[in-house]
Amino acid sequence: MNHSIDTACVQGGYTPANGEPRQIPIVQSTTFKYDTSEEMGRLFDLEAEGYFYSRLQNPTNDCVAAKIAALEGGTAAMLTASGQAANFFALFNICSCGDHIVASSSIYGGTFNLISVTMARMGIRATFVRPDCTDEELNAAFCDDTKAVFGETIANPALTVLDIERFAAAAHAHGVPLIVDNTFATPIHCRPFEWGADIVTHSTTKYMDGHGAAIGGAIVDSGRFDWMAHAEKYPGLCKPDESYHGVVYAERFGREGAFITKCTAQLMRDFGSVQSPQSAFYLNLGLESLHVRMARHAANGMAVAEFLAGHEKVARVSYCGLPGDPYHAMAQKYLKNGSCGVVVFELKGGRAAAERFLGALRLIAIETHVADARSCCLCPAATTHRQMTEEQLAAAGVPAGLIRISCGLESADDLIRDISAALDAVC
Repeated sequence: MNHSIDTACVQGGYTPANGEPRQIPIVQSTTFKYDTSEEMGRLFDLEAEGYFYSRLQNPTNDCVAAKIAALEGGTAAMLTASGQAANFFALFNICSCGDHIVASSSIYGGTFNLISVTMARMGIRATFVRPDCTDEELNAAFCDDTKAVFGETIANPALTVLDIERFAAAAHAHGVPLIVDNTFATPIHCRPFEWGADIVTHSTTKYMDGHGAAIGGAIVDSGRFDWMAHAEKYPGLCKPDESYHGVVYAERFGREGAFITKCTAQLMRDFGSVQSPQSAFYLNLGLESLHVRMARHAANGMAVAEFLAGHEKVARVSYCGLPGDPYHAMAQKYLKNGSCGVVVFELKGGRAAAERFLGALRLIAIETHVADARSCCLCPAATTHRQMTEEQLAAAGVPAGLIRISCGLESADDLIRDISAALDAVC
């Protein structure tokens, strides 16, 4: 039976049998017992389903991953230790030394550094394009060895909105998948697979968890990209894997399961960036109310954005829900149910005014975090994006005086009073 996404938030991923626990059990065990070594050997050969070591798979994690797959409309999913691990695994699963990535320049600073610095050390090159680049500029960014396109539905913190359909069309025209980080929108407000994306990632630390209680990430496969049609581009999926006795993932597990199976069997095996069962349990508690919370986050974000847009000390506000925002039309297409709770703005006094403003807040806390029940804020150029050069900051839409406020679930009136008082303290 097909249920609504609201019901999937509450009950997806786990259906207890008669007499079994109503809540997803926490299987806090590193290992699993078998009667014979032959049985366990079949698991190591990927010839049977089951569990043998929680670095690769765990029943608690699998139930929560299945729920996220259902929310996104995907065919398979896996949990990772963090959103950064999810993005790295999603890219490295199909890229190797000598390969190339096309990515939006307007992405989270940590992900920009991952692609432009860390993966570059592995011999993986990248070309960054503006999210609103022309079709000619986008197509010119591809090379013969391009293996993936990457972007964020709503960029952190620039709040640009990716034209998913256009980027997907360009990716597919060049025979590569589009990977979209859907952290800020969540599947409640946008399901990228419906617009042509092939792989979706999440920092589940943010809205999905919703409480700042557990760090985690997730990767979801749409099950639609035809790896075998581009077998020469993706030998890791389409040629025998000698570390698993010659298994060909795209043949044995098909479009629906090849990507996640390889990512688990190879990358989680070797890098071990696994989410703990306890964290997965906390994540599931957050997912159960995601459909309710996102509406409140978006409503609070809109109220704060409207207040800031009308304030004399504010030079610029970015929030795609505002009719005058450059990405408002794109948001109307991809985010019909609302945006998110994150608002970014600049004060007329620049960075000095931003520092005075932040110091005057009382209810909204300064934190290196975003998108949970409690409102928080920071100056991205001084924190999350401080590794970037001035030129890179400009390309990412993150000027030095930019302030990012993440509106939680408090009263919008209380948030606006706190912001108003802090603005009064700015000369």
